[in-house]
Amino acid sequence: MKHRGRHRRRRRGQALRATLAGTALALTAAATLISTSQATGSNSPGALTPLTSASETGRLRLHENLVAEDTLSTLTRSMGGNVGVTGVLASADHAMRDGADCSDTERAALPLEPVATRAYCWAGDDARTQQWLPASVTTSGDADDDGQWGGQRVILAGWTHNDRAAGASATDRGLARVAFIDATDPAALKYRWVLLVAPRDGGKDFGAVRSRMGGMVWYQDKLIVTAQNGAGQDDALLVFDLHRILKAGVNSGVIGKVSGGYSAHGYQYVLPAVGSYSPAGGTCGSGDTGANPCFGSLSLDRTSTPDSLVATEGLTSGDDARTRIWRYSYSTVADREGLLADDSLGRVDAREAYTTKAGGLSGVLSHTPAGARKADWYVGHTPDSGGRHGTLWRQSGSGTEAVQCTADQSYACWGLHTASLSYWQETGELWTLSGTGTDTVPERVLYAVPLAAVDRSLG
Repeated sequence: MKHRGRHRRRRRGQALRATLAGTALALTAAATLISTSQATGSNSPGALTPLTSASETGRLRLHENLVAEDTLSTLTRSMGGNVGVTGVLASADHAMRDGADCSDTERAALPLEPVATRAYCWAGDDARTQQWLPASVTTSGDADDDGQWGGQRVILAGWTHNDRAAGASATDRGLARVAFIDATDPAALKYRWVLLVAPRDGGKDFGAVRSRMGGMVWYQDKLIVTAQNGAGQDDALLVFDLHRILKAGVNSGVIGKVSGGYSAHGYQYVLPAVGSYSPAGGTCGSGDTGANPCFGSLSLDRTSTPDSLVATEGLTSGDDARTRIWRYSYSTVADREGLLADDSLGRVDAREAYTTKAGGLSGVLSHTPAGARKADWYVGHTPDSGGRHGTLWRQSGSGTEAVQCTADQSYACWGLHTASLSYWQETGELWTLSGTGTDTVPERVLYAVPLAAVDRSLG
């Protein structure tokens, strides 16, 4: 897949924005059904504080580890070759419900303000299961600046296994899967599940990848996913190649090589890891007060030069420590598409880093408005207590603003239990999903709001 020029714009994006704008009217009525008594205030986290000392920024350093090409080729050849994103979408076997067809309970997860212009709910068991939780989102708007991948508009939604669910087995613990959603027709989204795995035995076998999927970014032909799964481990991020989606020919509960071929725990497709990034200072969460941060959420910033991966550390809102947010540059070297910029020793350093008083972050986004010199940082806050809407802050080095509810002038009017943030540059939409980190169902909605509407709602 050739990566196109980052500054190109297409008229179809303008037409699509005009078409989708009318969709907000259909969702406005649903949003007004939500009781504004849920919208309580939230303390301002204040301005961002830059991290400038080498000892502070050095804790964010990563080391790149790539899987040997021979290993990847062996696995790809053994499993019959790359199926590709197009092949997965062609076999999509689940249909998403449009916002109008979502239940009242599901629509109650949408933000009070600004109103979602698009909303979709999951099919059948995916809307009700206690075994899996939605956690992150990225799109072909991240992958390529024309918003398409092979002529299709695609959304990827990462889900993690709910290890606390009743009846959860040790075998399933920490499993990670991605919904590949064909969004080419905004009125008829459909999807197929793909299981994340890692090559073993020189590519002759593969095993499960276990991740909370708190963050995920699809850039060029690579998918970078947070690796932290609640237990100490060396990897901070995992890397996958969208040109290496493979088909499992045996349908069984096993993950890996079996008699007659390969099995993927009942899934037809697998996406094997091609590399990882590990904290240079040691396992995440180790050191004085967890000096080596565990990754919480990820997003892409196409307004930086070069394009960059934005990250926040995973902390609960009850933690006293300030939360770190930072960015890494993507490589501009021709044979390193979708990988982070590193030095000759494989070291990846943060290009910019801050701390914020905002705790319990469920998403982060950096975006520089046209004509501005500095980026705005959007961070989502999810309350500790269930049943309350979140808050979306816009922070900078000079201050903080929050999306404000018109009804009572409070700030808890973002979505309910929202996950990571993804900005679709072509359409100006900010995408997220609800239902993450909670066992409460049904409230799982994939939705979009215009970033411009977010800015207008700030108070």
